Order: sequence, then C-alpha cells, then structure tokens
Amino acid sequence: MKRLLSTLRRSHRDERGITGLETAIILIAFVVVATVFAFVVLTTGVFSSERGKESVYAGLNKARGTLELRGGVVASSSGCPSACAVSGIQFAVANSAGGDPVSLATSGDNRTILAYRDDSAIDNDVDYDVTVIVGDTDDLLEPGELFNVHVAEADIDGTTDLNPNKRFTLEVQAPLGAVLDITRQLPAELDEVMQLH
Repeated sequence: MKRLLSTLRRSHRDERGITGLETAIILIAFVVVATVFAFVVLTTGVFSSERGKESVYAGLNKARGTLELRGGVVASSSGCPSACAVSGIQFAVANSAGGDPVSLATSGDNRTILAYRDDSAIDNDVDYDVTVIVGDTDDLLEPGELFNVHVAEADIDGTTDLNPNKRFTLEVQAPLGAVLDITRQLPAELDEVMQLH
C-alpha cells in the first residue's frame, strides 16, 4: 500500500507540460490557417466588387445611350372619308437626360433599327426617314437635339393596312441603350392627321 501511495505522489509531482516549442508550433498553425482564410475572403470580396463595378458601368452605358419620345405620335391618312387607311406615322425623339449621342443613321453597320409588330405582321427592319428639328445636320442625335422619325406605311413589310382600331408597336432599337417601345392604337374613325394615344 505504501508503494502505491508513493507512486501516486510521484505521479502528482511529475508536472511535465507542453514545452515552448510545441506551443509555438500550434500558434504558427493557427496563424497560417487564419491568414489563408483571410486571403480567401479578401480575394472573394475584391472579385465580387469588381463584378459589381462592371455591372454598374454596363448599366450606365445602357442608360446613357437611351432615346426618349418627345411629344406625341402622329399618324396621317389619305383618301378620307371614303377609304381611310394610315399612310404614315411620325414621332420625335431626343436623348435621355445626360445621355450619350445616338446614331440615327438609316444605313450602315452601326445604325438604329426600327421594328414593327401588330397582330398580323412583323417587320424587324423597317425603312424610315429622319428629319432634324433642332440640331446640326448629321445623323448623330446629340444632347439638346430633336429629330423627327417618319415611317411610311408602304415601307412596313407584311402589313395589310393600318385600319381603324388597329393596335401596333414600333420599337426603336439604337446601337447602344435600351429599346424605345411605342405602342399605340388607331382610333375608330380616321382623320387626315391624328394624335395617337
């Protein structure tokens, strides 16, 4: 029994612990793991903020190149009152506030496209004429300028006629910026000149 007690006392007096070297190795391991984790988090944050910046710039470019409708959409007809049908549609466009210049050239690679749609016809490339109301004489619609776009009914492929109560959509698709969507319905009785709502 004495032996057992003396062995127990010796084991309690034996206070060997972790040495300084072992402690340093554990601390270094924690620091390395924390550094790798911090690097991954920072890299991911920088990458996502870069993507966010690209998205913001793309949105700004799209918004700055956008056209807006100025005034009303006017339809003209001929042959009234016996056989009324719309012969042409015209509307005025300008740059949105703070917008970049938009090409309204009717030919070439970097041009604005006008599309027509109704319940019986689709034409994705309608011929149109542009008249400068305010501005210089080039095809570039710059801030402060106002252009009139005229579409002749004969230039729209696939239409039977733009008759009374016909609902149609014109889409102005600029090379840069959002699509300007103009949806209107013709009145029940056509006049020679009509403001479409």
